[in-house]
Amino acid sequence: GYRVSLQGNIFGRYHTYMTFPEYNPRKHIKLDPPLNIQSNATASKCQIWWSVWNVPWYLTEILQYELQYKEYSMSWEVALNKTLPSSLPQVEIEATELRSGIPYAARVRCKVSENENSYHSQWSEWSQTTVFQRADVPKVSENVLNTKIMQFLFIPLSFGTLVYLFWNCKISSRRQKASPALTFPHQLLSFSHSIVCTMGILR
Repeated sequence: GYRVSLQGNIFGRYHTYMTFPEYNPRKHIKLDPPLNIQSNATASKCQIWWSVWNVPWYLTEILQYELQYKEYSMSWEVALNKTLPSSLPQVEIEATELRSGIPYAARVRCKVSENENSYHSQWSEWSQTTVFQRADVPKVSENVLNTKIMQFLFIPLSFGTLVYLFWNCKISSRRQKASPALTFPHQLLSFSHSIVCTMGILR
């Protein structure tokens, strides 16, 4: 601890004023703001990271960060604030919290965690800002979508057609026992016609 006093000569007389009889620097810390803040936004989330400067190593693990972000055209008075639970210099924002096609600005500040008893600090100044925008979700083209639908429907439709033909052949064979050889080519031709019709509908 320290004893802080102010001394001066006023109107020819020397005075000493006791400002802090007991001053402990570790209880009055103000850190430099974070720097090199960067961001990377995708369709599902936005990653923001930064670094700290001129911070002793024994404080880096007990730092607390606060993130502030807003739509780029809005004022900081209406920005959203998040106190981060981790001392890691990074954070992720879910895409559901961001509007598509709208640019955002974010900044961060730091201080010693309030859960720490050995040190105490006030918030640093805000860092510089980083600008990001959520990426649009890629749209599946109509041709790809039609192809996937065809692949999805072709197997069950083909299976259903085969079951139908098998059942129909079985019934026909009972009715036309005299000419079984003519039945199968007729059913095969019907099956081919059904497949062609199915592919035409899917297209």
